[in-house]
Amino acid sequence: MKKMLLILALAMISFANAQKGTILVGGNIGYTSEKIDREIALSKNNAFEFSPKIGYQFHDNWTAGVEFSVVSSKSTLGEDEGKANNFKTGAFVRYTMPLNETFSVFADLGAGFQNQKIKNYENGSLVSDNKADGFYTGITPALFINMKKGFGLNFSIGGLGYQTLSYNDDDYSKFFVNFGKTVNIGISKNF
Repeated sequence: MKKMLLILALAMISFANAQKGTILVGGNIGYTSEKIDREIALSKNNAFEFSPKIGYQFHDNWTAGVEFSVVSSKSTLGEDEGKANNFKTGAFVRYTMPLNETFSVFADLGAGFQNQKIKNYENGSLVSDNKADGFYTGITPALFINMKKGFGLNFSIGGLGYQTLSYNDDDYSKFFVNFGKTVNIGISKNF
């Protein structure tokens, strides 16, 4: 039994060697739309997210790189409207463990700077304009499915993280664990 486990471990390591020295390009694109018909007015929320990343696989199982995220959202309640733009940029480190030629599991550890701008309008007039800066960090475990020649799909179901934002008068911080609460599907390609 021990010999069989050793052979299996060596086979997994040999699959991992195929990616060393490559460039990883990947990311997520997301869109959400929500309508709530309330007694006082119709409420609408729309959000678009684009989150690319690029890294270099410097070791059999390790990748390091940069990540970027832009989120733009708009909310309306009757004649009132809110617009928010979020921007994140930072670095990530990924540890990947191949399970076989098709499947791998990995964990991304990312950290960086974030910025947020929120504008609120009542009856078409600007009533508040808030800006905030802060930091974020998080770890996200995921599953990679190799479709063909290093191109594949990434699936994650949440993660663990911490973020801060400092507004003019207020400070905001958030710690979260959201395993099973969110589902993300992304694509990636090794060159």
